[in-house]
Amino acid sequence: MAFVSMTNMLTQAKHDHYAVAQFNINGLLWIQAILETAEQQKTPIIVAVSDRMVEYLGGFECIYQMVLTTQKKLKITVPVALHLDHGATVEHCLQAIDAGFSSVMFDGSHSPIIENIKNTKVVCDYAKNKGVSVEAEVGTVGGNEDGLIGGINYADFDECIKLVEETKVNALAAALGSVHGKYSGSGPKLGFKEMERLNNHLTIPLVLHGASGIPVEQLKKCIQLGHAKINFNTELVTTWADSVRKTIQENPQVCEPRLIMLPAKQALIEKMTNIIQIIGSANRI
Repeated sequence: MAFVSMTNMLTQAKHDHYAVAQFNINGLLWIQAILETAEQQKTPIIVAVSDRMVEYLGGFECIYQMVLTTQKKLKITVPVALHLDHGATVEHCLQAIDAGFSSVMFDGSHSPIIENIKNTKVVCDYAKNKGVSVEAEVGTVGGNEDGLIGGINYADFDECIKLVEETKVNALAAALGSVHGKYSGSGPKLGFKEMERLNNHLTIPLVLHGASGIPVEQLKKCIQLGHAKINFNTELVTTWADSVRKTIQENPQVCEPRLIMLPAKQALIEKMTNIIQIIGSANRI
């Protein structure tokens, strides 16, 4: 099965009040774990690579071939979107599309809204002709976002509506209290009233970034308020790192990467399975 855009899977999820998970990849092990889990759980899935990781993973073409080859090898039958997360520039988004990505996010949230809209529209116009879905962001998700450390800047309602209307984007990440990385203090303070207002005025799905560490009941409330795509990364890299440390500590003589990484892969599968079941996308295929 070739890669598909996010549009249909997110539209269905929004209609039926569940969410599709986006899991970011950090290497071949992650690709295998994500696709195997999705197939086991019979869920559509979004395999994503963060802009800052593209060169580390060999470039857009290499990433495309790694995911495609793994998809074929594992005989994956569930819908898979290959997504560029936090595309830093218009050029990067177009390069990802040309390389075969079926979905891109242009992140113009750090620019004035007029510039954000202008650049998002360029990406949307290019993507539309190729059947590729586009996600945009308004406001600033706090924490560590692709190497940038920042505070939370709530998305402005009018700016969100204006961007969606003028760009015809397929999904919107409106920053409303979530953060990338680990939550500190009393935990997340999400803007549920703002979410409800946006959801009542928009027909496209909302996207929740920085979901790792948000309590289950709050995640489910976000889904009911229009979030059909939820991104997870910190929770997974923490699970991976804990497994690697445990294996090395318990087996200090082990030096073969396969023996260290296979338990980590299984830990990832278990964590992702739990997430998929929480957000309600299991057995949707």
